[in-house]
Amino acid sequence: MGKRDYYDVLGLSKSSSKDEIKKAYRKLALKYHPDKNPGDKTSEEKFKEASEAYHVLSDDKRKTNYDQFGHAAFEGAGGRGQGFGGFDTSSFSDIFEDFFSDFGDSRGSSRRQNNRGNDLRYDLNLSLEEAYSGLEKNIKYTTYKKCSDCSGSGAAKGSKPISCNYCGGKGKVRTNQGFFTIQQTCPQCSGYGETISKPCNYCSGNGKVQSNENVTVKIPKGVDDGTRIRVSNKGEAGTKGGSNGDLYLFISIDNHSIFKRSEENIYYELPITFSDAALGTTVEVPSIDGGKSKIKIPPGTQHGKQLRLKGKGMPLLRKNIFGDLYIRIITEVPVSLSKRQKELLEEFKKLEETKPNPVIKSFFDKAKKFWRSK
Repeated sequence: MGKRDYYDVLGLSKSSSKDEIKKAYRKLALKYHPDKNPGDKTSEEKFKEASEAYHVLSDDKRKTNYDQFGHAAFEGAGGRGQGFGGFDTSSFSDIFEDFFSDFGDSRGSSRRQNNRGNDLRYDLNLSLEEAYSGLEKNIKYTTYKKCSDCSGSGAAKGSKPISCNYCGGKGKVRTNQGFFTIQQTCPQCSGYGETISKPCNYCSGNGKVQSNENVTVKIPKGVDDGTRIRVSNKGEAGTKGGSNGDLYLFISIDNHSIFKRSEENIYYELPITFSDAALGTTVEVPSIDGGKSKIKIPPGTQHGKQLRLKGKGMPLLRKNIFGDLYIRIITEVPVSLSKRQKELLEEFKKLEETKPNPVIKSFFDKAKKFWRSK
C-alpha cells in the first residue's frame, strides 16, 4: 500500500501556513502519542505517519520538493527510502524537538525529570519477633532538602535564574559533523537551560542543603532478609525543580537464640532426656508469637525425629497465611551418672539383651553378613 499524501495525513491543503501545519501536527501527536496509547500499534503507526508528514511540511526546502515531486523527492536509488519513513536520518530528531517545543517546553520537563534527587538507602535490622508482628519504626537519616531561602532555585533573594545564552535555554547544543547532527549537553549550563548570576548565600547556589530528617515507616508482618521497602519522596531533594528521590529500607533479620527461619517456616531443636524419649512425655514449648504450646513426645521417639505445629511459623508478607513450626528432637545422653543411675542402666542393659532393639539387631546382622563375604 502506497504512502498517504502528507497534507491528507495532517488534514490540510497545500496553501496551509506553517502555524496551521504545526497546530495540526500537535493535535495528532497528542492524540496518537505512544505514551498515551501503550501497546496500540495502530496509534503508533498514525503517530509515525503524522511525524513524517510534519518533518517534511514544516521545512521550506523539503516542502517545496514534496509539492513538486511528491514522495519521489525523498526516495533513494532503487526507490528505497532513507532512514525513518524515507527521509534523511540527520534530521530525525527535529520531529521530536518540534513536537516537544509545542507542549509548554517539554524539554524543560525532561530536564526536570533528569534533575530528580538521588535515592537513599537505609539498612534496617529487625529482631525475628519484630518481623513476625510488624511495627512502626522511626528512621533518622541525613539527606539534602530544598533550600528554604531560595526555594530550591539556587538564586539569591531578589534575583532569579536567567536563560542560558549559550544554548538559548534548551540545555543542549547541536554540532554538525558531515551527514550527522550531534546533540550534546550544554557545557555552559550543564543541561539546565539557565544560569545563576547571583547564587544564594545559604546554599551557595546548589538549591539544597544538608539536613537531618526522620520519618515513621510502617514495617509489615513477614518481612525477611533482603526485603526492600520504598518510602516515596523521602530521598534527596531534586535540583532546578526536579522531584525528590525515594528512601529505600533494606531489611536484615537478626539471628535468634532459639528459632531459625527458612522463608515462612521456623525450626528449632528440642533437647529431651533419654528416659523421656523412651517412655514418652508431654512438653511445653515456645512459639515465635510469645505463646506456649504443649506437644506430645510419643514413647520410643528417636533422636532427630521432627514434629510439626501447623500455623505456628512466620506470616507470609502481606498475606493472612502462616508457615509452620518444626521441632527436631535431640536426645541428650547423660554424661555424668550417679551410682544408682549406673546400677539401673546396667540392669536395663541386661534386659535389652533378652529383647534386642530391632534397628540395632538389623544393622549388626548386615555387618556380620558383610564380614562373611570377605
